[in-house]
Amino acid sequence: MADAKLSAAFLPAHASPHPMANPGYGKRSAPDQLPRTAHDFAHLPPREAAIAAYIDRLPDGADISVKTLAKTLPYGQCALRTALNNLQQAGHLRRGREHIAHSGSQHWITRTWFSRTARDDTWWATFARGDVPEEAPPERARPTRSRAHILLAALGRTAPILSLSEADCAALAPLVTEWFARGATDEAVLHALTTGLPTPVHHPAALVRSRLTAKLPPPPEDARPPLRVLECGKCGTPGRPEALPGGICGACRGERAPTRDNAPLPASAVRAHAAGIRAAISQRSAPKY
Repeated sequence: MADAKLSAAFLPAHASPHPMANPGYGKRSAPDQLPRTAHDFAHLPPREAAIAAYIDRLPDGADISVKTLAKTLPYGQCALRTALNNLQQAGHLRRGREHIAHSGSQHWITRTWFSRTARDDTWWATFARGDVPEEAPPERARPTRSRAHILLAALGRTAPILSLSEADCAALAPLVTEWFARGATDEAVLHALTTGLPTPVHHPAALVRSRLTAKLPPPPEDARPPLRVLECGKCGTPGRPEALPGGICGACRGERAPTRDNAPLPASAVRAHAAGIRAAISQRSAPKY
């Protein structure tokens, strides 16, 4: 229970809720994490363990920037920045950017992914390519409930009148999974299910099924996984996944920088070469007397 006690010690009895980041930013939970235990961060130094336990209990979208954490936790920005870097090296956190396409516009979103289950650099590199690595420490069983089932089971916390039974969650989970397959976030599903609820709600499961069916978003035009840029697990240099095999950049692997033997010719050289060709053709076609 040391991790829980340390994180709970940060918050006074009447602490205000942790600030949320702007929509689309903030904490993002990595997929397929193992169930929370009292010893998830026992392998970390006390400071890092306490900070990790605190972040782990924050909801997705919470502002976990250094400035915001410094206002809540008893550490300065410099200490927090060092601790977050240590959490990244330990495999619990990874920063990066994700390419988002919606409403006809395309832009990059800054992401910070967090996992209470420590991941190695290979796992993060596979995740950055859009895949979900199927691995779990052999000493602990994988969770049996899907992401969709977990969202439905927790729906009553957001809207108590939509509390569902275990059987309801199992029956409705495939509909939520289809939303996820079409690019919907947890926040988008919750918004569709909980906004503008009638009073009273006589049949929560029937209402949830109706909304999941009627408001199902269209399939994405491009089914390719999102483009992501992650930081090197050692030096923090950003790069595309294919440039970070194993989550480590070439410099940290001891590779040399590519030579410039095959570098393209400058524009002036190309123009001079083209002019020489035109002159040679002109001489060949000129009449001979």
